[in-house]
Amino acid sequence: MCPRSIDLTQVTEWADGRVRRVQDSLAGEEPLEIRVGDNPLAVTMRTPGHDLELAAGFLFTEGIIQRREQIISLEIGKPDAGTQPDTQRDTQSGTRPVVQPGTRLGTQYGNLVVAQLEGDVQLDAEKTQRNFFANSSCGICGKASIDAVRSRFLRAPNAGFRVRSDVLCGLPGNLGESQDIFSRTGGLHAAGLFTANGELVVAREDIGRHNAVDKVVGWALREGRVPLAEFILVVSGRCGFEIAQKAIAAGIPIVASVSAPSSLAVQLARELNLTLVGFLRGRRFVVYSGEERIILTAE
Repeated sequence: MCPRSIDLTQVTEWADGRVRRVQDSLAGEEPLEIRVGDNPLAVTMRTPGHDLELAAGFLFTEGIIQRREQIISLEIGKPDAGTQPDTQRDTQSGTRPVVQPGTRLGTQYGNLVVAQLEGDVQLDAEKTQRNFFANSSCGICGKASIDAVRSRFLRAPNAGFRVRSDVLCGLPGNLGESQDIFSRTGGLHAAGLFTANGELVVAREDIGRHNAVDKVVGWALREGRVPLAEFILVVSGRCGFEIAQKAIAAGIPIVASVSAPSSLAVQLARELNLTLVGFLRGRRFVVYSGEERIILTAE
């Protein structure tokens, strides 16, 4: 767990007429800037931790890159030092950066990831800087249109993938058991990748649900497991357009959320044949698209 993913603070608690001062845990929230070389690409509010996965997933799900090999390197750098890394280099060899906890700068240490990409990657710095500014609640601004996704020529996910309804019902509970930070703060979203048998492969938490998804996809990309044609993505909270398009970009055939999907997410799912499930709670769920991938058994 990243040392900055949780902050501690003193609060006043009122409970049934009794007042006391207690220490409370808060979900960390800090801005992360993603650069490609010297070019600013995006700023997103996120919970620190797994930042290289977040950057890799963002580059992939937003269509900047199409394959893992286009990332030459990812580095965590100092905001006041341009693109100079302050940690070990992270390359295809898998070396992870070592972030020293507790270092505080004017702009906090580690809130910058610099990507070096292959020369064939075309980047319109002015356009992407304008379109890719985000916050923790709504995702990437300026790209919420099906036309933008359609222009990327994304393929429909694996049509042959199947999952039993009873397996599907057990996934939110399994995801909840992996939410270490949420159990302490109550303030984070989660995304988890599951097999058809209900096995949790990877889970990530973040104050932004779209960031949690990017962390999951970034992990898979760096592990060489994309496209994720044989997996189910489960997300806490609602499923908006951002999550649906990121799942399709990663080749995920089924997305399930514990709350409602948005109208644009449903429209996109139906157009590109993504199985979209909402209100996955207890022994109930609602299928909005791609019902054929779910084996609707009574038990």
